[in-house]
Amino acid sequence: KAQITSRAMNLLITGTTSGIGLKLAQDYLAAGDTVYCCGRNKLVLNELVAAFGDRAIPVSFDVKNREDCLVALAALPELDLVILNAGTCEYIDASNFDAASFERVISINLIGFANCLEALIPKLVAGSSLALMGSSSSYLPLPRAEAYGASKAAIEYLAKTLAVTLGKEGIHVSYIAPGFVETPLTNLNDFPMPMRVDVEFASRRIRQGLERKQSEIHFPRLFTGFMKALSLLPFAWQRFLLAKVLMS
Repeated sequence: KAQITSRAMNLLITGTTSGIGLKLAQDYLAAGDTVYCCGRNKLVLNELVAAFGDRAIPVSFDVKNREDCLVALAALPELDLVILNAGTCEYIDASNFDAASFERVISINLIGFANCLEALIPKLVAGSSLALMGSSSSYLPLPRAEAYGASKAAIEYLAKTLAVTLGKEGIHVSYIAPGFVETPLTNLNDFPMPMRVDVEFASRRIRQGLERKQSEIHFPRLFTGFMKALSLLPFAWQRFLLAKVLMS
């Protein structure tokens, strides 16, 4: 198991009621840290409290609602680590573009991050860390991912910009770019998901990367490394190769 930290931390994770966020919360709590567990499923939040006691502090709010975020997070103390993880995915048929679906994804995945950042950046001090959950889909233009991929590409840019600006204040920023992870969300996918890993693998890799203050945490390396290599090609080549893969 990864050695995560030498001292107990105060940290906050959004989207802790399922998938990667839930596993991260469980693992940090098991390591002795205090976790502000954010989500709207109060049943799961209560289960975390029952399992880990008062080190699991439930915080329920809607990330899409700026005022809700600001009110819910106002009283929090200084934090050692913030992981913005809450997100969703909806796939789009480009020939029948659904603007409402696009807006829903952007509102949760991107505007939701902005709302949380406004409330939480003041809670970070020199030595603190901030992590933004993206996706390896930010590396390449993938079919049907017009909304999801656009939101994650924006998060990648946002994370890198914050790394520059907040770095001047001693706050480290990481961008997390998983490949396919077995979660309730990916279980809805109707296409092959090569090299899909479980949440145990994802949590371990993320926690290791954050402990090492890696600027970019991507996994599994074989899959995401291939995606990153393709992203270096001219766009015309990317489009040609993606078309070949889709037609095969």
